Amino acid sequence: MKIFLTGGSGFVGGAVISQLGGVHEFLCMSRSEASDAKIKAFGGTPVRSALGDVGEKLLEGIDAIVHSAAYVESWGPWKTYWDLNVAGTRQLLTAARAAGVKRFVHIGTEACLFKGQDMRGIDETYPYALNSPYPYSRTKAYAELAVLEANEPGTFETISIRPRFIWGPGDQTMLPELRKMVESGGFMWIDGGRAKTSTVYIDNVVEGVRLALEKGRGGEAYFITDDEVTTMRKIISGLAATDGLALPDKNVPAWVAGALAFSLEKLARLTGTAKAPMITRFAADIMSRECTIDISKAKSELGYVPLVSIEEGLARMTA
Repeated sequence: MKIFLTGGSGFVGGAVISQLGGVHEFLCMSRSEASDAKIKAFGGTPVRSALGDVGEKLLEGIDAIVHSAAYVESWGPWKTYWDLNVAGTRQLLTAARAAGVKRFVHIGTEACLFKGQDMRGIDETYPYALNSPYPYSRTKAYAELAVLEANEPGTFETISIRPRFIWGPGDQTMLPELRKMVESGGFMWIDGGRAKTSTVYIDNVVEGVRLALEKGRGGEAYFITDDEVTTMRKIISGLAATDGLALPDKNVPAWVAGALAFSLEKLARLTGTAKAPMITRFAADIMSRECTIDISKAKSELGYVPLVSIEEGLARMTA
């Protein structure tokens, strides 16, 4: 297939190109020469475009779209979240339908359901957090709804896959940020890292994308995970160890982390600074709440089976 990919210079998009490029041709959204270079290194072809401004002609001859790009920061102006995550997705859907694209695969997230609560054993029937206090969660919920509501059986089929806690080689965020926090003395566990969590290794995410391009019911969302339950402490310590990073035992209760984050966010708004607080409410809450996921739907309807276990993934990263 000829696929138009957004987010091709990122962690997920780059892995999709690298691993599926031998089967599919990827034209990738790019806004800069730096992104061009990354996309070419992965094996894709960069085309100058941006979220919210994808021309219909650019998508002529495209068989499918994989929409991976999003504003994923835990801090920023509400308008930026909405313009990129929601308005950008809606515009891409409109252009894709007009150009005759047959399939649209959206990279969603379990965060679209999150408003600060524990989520234990959840599946795709769990309600959206359309009133979430976190801009990322709320806008990803509206974005996914736009994708699923755009489905037209047999004409324009739309699917959303929801990976949770993506990790693996090539990560451009988690390990660098972890090292930065440790070296600055700012790293602390929240509630001892006891919160249970589902995760998904990057190769398993790509497998979910591959299957969604070929299978699944239009207008549906599918959780994709490693099909294992671990704890925040185990997975973060394991990831740190692959980078030779020793984590301190410093700990703070979840309520303290939440109160501190609330105060720091309020101060940031009062001062008008664009710099993110040391910790945000979203970061404090997502790290301290349980999130375990049932992937029965992906198994039965997509034929999804994780390719790499947590143990094997950590071993690969160590090697």
